[in-house]
Amino acid sequence: MFFIFSIAPKERDLGPGATRTCPRCHNTAQWMRRKSFQQFTLFFVLPVARWGRREYEQCPICGATLEA
Repeated sequence: MFFIFSIAPKERDLGPGATRTCPRCHNTAQWMRRKSFQQFTLFFVLPVARWGRREYEQCPICGATLEA
């Protein structure tokens, strides 16, 4: 019997975030809210488990991130 599975990082866009000045590039822009997590998937279709969930905001110009 064979089981086909994968363990991969996933990211989701949660929509627009706050308007802030980036500490890295010093530009003011509306940041993007994002969520990332690790996911164990069975047969590449059925998500079985998720762990390491993290929500953050990301600068659209340089990609710097801050925890939300």
